[in-house]
Amino acid sequence: MFLDWLERRIDPFAPFDEAERPPGTVAGFAWFYLRPVRKPLAVLFVTALTAGSVEASLYLLMGWFVDILARSGPETLWRDHGTGLMLAAALILVVRPLLAWAHEAISNQLVVPQTTGLIRWRTHLYTLGHALSYFQADFAGRLANRVTQVGVAVRELAVVVIDTLLYVAIFAVTAVSLFGSISPWLVLPVLVWILAYAGLTAYFVPRARARSLQVADTRSALVGRIVDSYTNILTVKLFARDREERSAVRNATVEHTDAYLHSFRLITAVTGTLSLLNSILIVVTAGVVLALWARGQMTTGEGAAGLALVLRLIAMSGWVMQTVRGLFEHIGTVQESMQTIARPHALTDRPGARDLAVTGGEVRFEGASFHYGKAEGGIIEDLTLRIAPGEKVGLVGPSGAGKTTLTSLLLRLHDLEGGRILIDGQDIAAVTQASLRRQIAVVTQDTSLLHRTIRDNIAYGREDATEAEIVAAARAAHADAFIRDLSDHKGRGGYDAQVGERGVKLSGGQRQRIAIARVILKDAPILILDEATSALDSEVEAAIQGSLDRLMQGKTVLAIAHRLSTIAALDRLVVLDQGRIVEEGRHADLVKAGGLYARLWARQSGGFLGDDAERAAAE
Repeated sequence: MFLDWLERRIDPFAPFDEAERPPGTVAGFAWFYLRPVRKPLAVLFVTALTAGSVEASLYLLMGWFVDILARSGPETLWRDHGTGLMLAAALILVVRPLLAWAHEAISNQLVVPQTTGLIRWRTHLYTLGHALSYFQADFAGRLANRVTQVGVAVRELAVVVIDTLLYVAIFAVTAVSLFGSISPWLVLPVLVWILAYAGLTAYFVPRARARSLQVADTRSALVGRIVDSYTNILTVKLFARDREERSAVRNATVEHTDAYLHSFRLITAVTGTLSLLNSILIVVTAGVVLALWARGQMTTGEGAAGLALVLRLIAMSGWVMQTVRGLFEHIGTVQESMQTIARPHALTDRPGARDLAVTGGEVRFEGASFHYGKAEGGIIEDLTLRIAPGEKVGLVGPSGAGKTTLTSLLLRLHDLEGGRILIDGQDIAAVTQASLRRQIAVVTQDTSLLHRTIRDNIAYGREDATEAEIVAAARAAHADAFIRDLSDHKGRGGYDAQVGERGVKLSGGQRQRIAIARVILKDAPILILDEATSALDSEVEAAIQGSLDRLMQGKTVLAIAHRLSTIAALDRLVVLDQGRIVEEGRHADLVKAGGLYARLWARQSGGFLGDDAERAAAE
């Protein structure tokens, strides 16, 4: 019961400010995530301090025990020292085991697992808040590795300092106090050793820190390279590039191993130096003890206790050095994770941002400009466009004209560099991102599914959907029939079958139909179709077109298609070229006008738009 109570003291998922940026220093970053568990850490500190003090006192008790044996006979021992012996026995048999158990319970049941989970959860949520460009610029495996490892690293920074370093400090203080009470000559070797040990540590720490950072960085690069190969295994197989992938992983492994070796060279040198310091301390301390004992300035028990403490310090010194090495490996991991995670969010909600309220679904681009941060070569340049509530608009243009970028800006996956976008008169930069994206449903050309069940993937469109609504959406997307025939490697079938990473167990057309079912279920007032039927064969596309037509009823629609026949019947077509609107109107009117749209229509082969070269040739 007590352990169960302890385990519930920390809630890893307690509410917090998910948008608050962690500090950019190791100490600040660590404290940012340890602050919620500062009280349990304080309890662990007090317990460790008490347990360490009791442990160190055993050496003093040993000296006292040796002295009373030397000074008392068997007939007077219990008479003169019985109470003290019983108290010492109680300390060893009762207090010491209870403190050890309490320390382990607090560490293992209260602090370690929950603190690790809390840090991972909070770093994950902050990472999720980064803009799309953040994830596009890094390996998914590398990011996941850093979020996973930083929880352990930050936790260990606290636990090691509290447990290990505090424990050693108690023994060092006990030894110095004991020796100081006997003779300054006895305390001098220990003080010199402590100073030399501190100097060795001062030399070791910054170098270990730099090398640990390099080890952590090369490890993440290695993991990222391996995950990249696995994630794109189909491409690797299709292009028979196994050798190149092996070579890339081999090079990353060599870099990681070299960084490790460089780190261990330092450890070898420091460990050898420490061994010499320890040997000198033993010989010098033993010599001083002999001299003081010979002069009658030290009892036998004091000498035994003093030498035992010195031997304990020496035994712990190597352990502490290894612990410090591990500590700075964790610091390296924290540094690496901090550099990745603790960046400011590129896209944030404005203070006091309200939820978007869609009443009609009007969309307006007013002087919108966007260049992906480039000074020149605009992707979208001073574009003004109004889409009336319920209007179905098709975006047409050659590759690179800015069609998909325009839809990304409407979803606020990027911030405009000029102008504004309004939905029902509300600037999308002034509303919350979550509310904006809840009001817009999207089917993209590159459909990726979550590695979950078919049911979970469809229900992603609306988390409160019932089973009947999920099945109805699948039927509307002409997906129910193939879903019921699915099974995975664990024998789960139908809507319970898992689709594999990014939906690799399904064909492109099947993934597209699941994505359409998800959008049907979401039933948002604004709909973006970016090559929504590109992965479907003609028969399935014809069957699903009716469902899409029903889906578009009463919604504001922005559709992109290279196959112009799929959008020719929309209310209006907007032709883009180099980020500007060059034509707009209905299909028949644009064909008659003989402009860029007419040339693109004429150049189609099998219904697909040509690329820039074909457009130039047509002109």
